[in-house]
Amino acid sequence: MDIDEKWRTIARQRAVLADVLDGAPVGDLDRPSLCERWRVRDVAAHVALTPCSPGLPRILAALVRARGDFDEVNRAMAVAHAEWLGSNLAGELRAVAPRRRKPQITTIDNLLFDTIVHVQDVAVPLGAEVDVPQEGARAGADRVWRMGWPFWARRRLRGLELVATDVDWARGTGEPVRGPIRDLLFLLTGRTEAALPGLHGPGVRRLASSP
Repeated sequence: MDIDEKWRTIARQRAVLADVLDGAPVGDLDRPSLCERWRVRDVAAHVALTPCSPGLPRILAALVRARGDFDEVNRAMAVAHAEWLGSNLAGELRAVAPRRRKPQITTIDNLLFDTIVHVQDVAVPLGAEVDVPQEGARAGADRVWRMGWPFWARRRLRGLELVATDVDWARGTGEPVRGPIRDLLFLLTGRTEAALPGLHGPGVRRLASSP
């Protein structure tokens, strides 16, 4: 994927997320998402906030207050943005969908998989069927496989061969784990419980027994 296609995929995913929110009862926005300690509305607000980043100085100041806990900074900013937006979450997502801005501390490749996964973080607990953009998901899986923090996928999944059944993508060596690229992306990003129903192969036993 070239940069333009990555941005177009991100824009489409933001719009898809807005559609999912429009179809959900208001009370469901407070359901737990697939992200631990994040409500559905918090995840959606995080996606909406990304192109409106408060800037590096404020992020660094928040990191100091959180004693270097980046996850806590991210969550706190998302919660605050969710409360500020209130019932306008879907409208904000549509307004920012085409914006090609990102926080200074991330990359377009990180933003691509982050957006794709977060749409699923909301859709799955709401029972909404949302297909992943397969080329974007494949590029995202490549990026997560290459990176270390925060997922440590290669180390965590050592001894397993991950093979997508719907796109041309395979990584690792060992006991096979096969499934759609969406579920492999869940697995790579630490969403093992959500991934397991869509996976098969000898290596799945190990995943199911992991703490």
